Order: sequence, then C-alpha cells, then structure tokens
Amino acid sequence: MNIRKHWKAWLVGAVAAAIVLVVGVPYAYIHFVEGDQPAALSLNSGTSDSTSTSAVSADGSWKVSSGSQAGYRVHETLAGQSVTAVGRGTGVTGTLAISGTNVTTGSFTVDMTAIKSDRTQRDARFLSIVDTAKFPTATFAVTKPIALGSIPAAGKTMDATATGNLTVHGVTKQISVPIKATRSGDSIKVQGAITVTFADYGVQAPNIASFVKVDPSGQIEFLLTLTK
Repeated sequence: MNIRKHWKAWLVGAVAAAIVLVVGVPYAYIHFVEGDQPAALSLNSGTSDSTSTSAVSADGSWKVSSGSQAGYRVHETLAGQSVTAVGRGTGVTGTLAISGTNVTTGSFTVDMTAIKSDRTQRDARFLSIVDTAKFPTATFAVTKPIALGSIPAAGKTMDATATGNLTVHGVTKQISVPIKATRSGDSIKVQGAITVTFADYGVQAPNIASFVKVDPSGQIEFLLTLTK
C-alpha cells in the first residue's frame, strides 16, 4: 500500500514537473531571454542621409540609398506562448521615377538571404522555408501610376496607394499596398507593410508537432530612403 501511494505521488510530481518544463521554460525564454522584438518600421525609423535643408525638384529618377531596409513580421506560438518574430535586412535596391504628381515607374528588389532576426535558429528556418537557395530575392514592380495628388512639402507626410506585382518564392501576385511618404531636403522616405498569406506564394507556414506554429499570414515591412 505504501509503495502504491509513493508511486502515485511520484507520478503526480513527474507530471507537474513536466508541465512546468513545457510551459514555464518557453515562458521564461520568451519573456526574460528573447525580450521584445523591434517596433514596426515607420518614417521615424533610422536617420536621414540628407543634410540639405532645401527640397530638390521631385521630377526625375530616384534610387534606393543607405538607410533602406525590408523584412518580415509574423506571429508564432511556441509551446502555447505568443511570440512576434521579426527579421530585417538592408539589402534593398531599386529606382522610381516621378513626373508631376505621379510616380510613373518603380521597381525594388530585396536580398532575402540577408534578412536576419535575433535568433540563428529562426534565420536557418526562414532560409529553408522561403528556399532562398532557389529564390534569393523578392521584388515589387509598380504596374500603374501612383497618384500622389501633390508633392509634400519638406517634413510633411502624405498617404498614397501603390499597385504592382509582388514576387516572392517565384510566385507573382498583383497587390495594392498603402504607403506613407515624407520629404527631407534631397531625400524621400517611403514606408509600408504588405500583408501576405504564405500559401498564396507557395510557402508552407511552419507547424512543428504543434510546438512551434506560425500563423498562415504575416507582413512584409519596408522603409525606403530615396535620393535623386
């Protein structure tokens, strides 16, 4: 009888210890080790490369310059704990052309292999899922003029909608994305976030034995600093 009681007590203790490990360890890791993820990109993120105080003419060709970045923001569940995963990189190139109050053309490329988070394990999983060995870049190409309405004065922010072809993982979809833009001297900053359903681009959101589960959609964030 005593042996049975001891066995039951040991079993209850083992189960309790397992629950603490399964729930408590991920909780402690997420809240005390991993810490907070970067805030969403905004026009105030980073610093401007421009030191000029007088705005140049908007007409003409503009190119992506230093300070530009792009990446992802997704929601994960790790052993029941909610996590926001963020990865970013500065490998962004591209140009756009402005005529009057319209963006007439624009094309941008992101080096997917250069996107990094705060965890090497997450980065390795990202490279594998997106298959960067086969699809090392993502692109967005404007397919219709972006109507600005008016060119913002220096320091003012304006809203617009960019319509174009987004290519990720070798799959191209036409999308429309809200953007914000501001001018500072001889530079223009453009910020936006594209909501993406991974399956639409042939990407399988990870679900590792229900221990790590990634939502079926996430965001592609970008912040472009353009110079003439």
